[in-house]
Amino acid sequence: MIMCVEKIWEKFSMPLRGFIKRRVDNDQDVEDILQNVFYKINNNLSSLNETDKIHAWVYTITKNAIADFYRTQKYKSYTVELPDTIISETQDEKTANEEIAQCLKTMIQYLPEKYKQALILTEFHNMTQKELGERMGLSVSGAKSRVQRARGKLKEMLFDCCYLEFDRLGNVIDYRHKYSDCKFC
Repeated sequence: MIMCVEKIWEKFSMPLRGFIKRRVDNDQDVEDILQNVFYKINNNLSSLNETDKIHAWVYTITKNAIADFYRTQKYKSYTVELPDTIISETQDEKTANEEIAQCLKTMIQYLPEKYKQALILTEFHNMTQKELGERMGLSVSGAKSRVQRARGKLKEMLFDCCYLEFDRLGNVIDYRHKYSDCKFC
């Protein structure tokens, strides 16, 4: 599949603008960084060998452009320290993961009672699935099925609510809501 810059712009410009805005305060700087990102995409698109990895490639370029922006800034002194959120990608991942975790905690309350109880007991009270089965009068396989169904329903609710961007390890690196009136997040 051959990607062109126009299609990449259509698909990524809005999510990238939000991604940059969460890391840079000034709207004009956000626009400058976004234009710089697409300049780099345009100049390096031919070097992208695996188009199925376009998301990771675009976000890597964006993170580097944000870091470059902070490196070149000359505010009140000649040196400007990079914010911790730019220096450490793992910190960004933790933040996005933590934000989504808060949404999930809210979503659990909307699950049917039997699924809500299964998740709360196993995920938050560290109960084993065997203990869950004993407590709820289920076989071990019945308890496992209930927890898996609950996780599936929760995952479905999350994907109905948000667009998620994952790294290669499955950590959430960015997200945005599909609807402005999301009742969960």
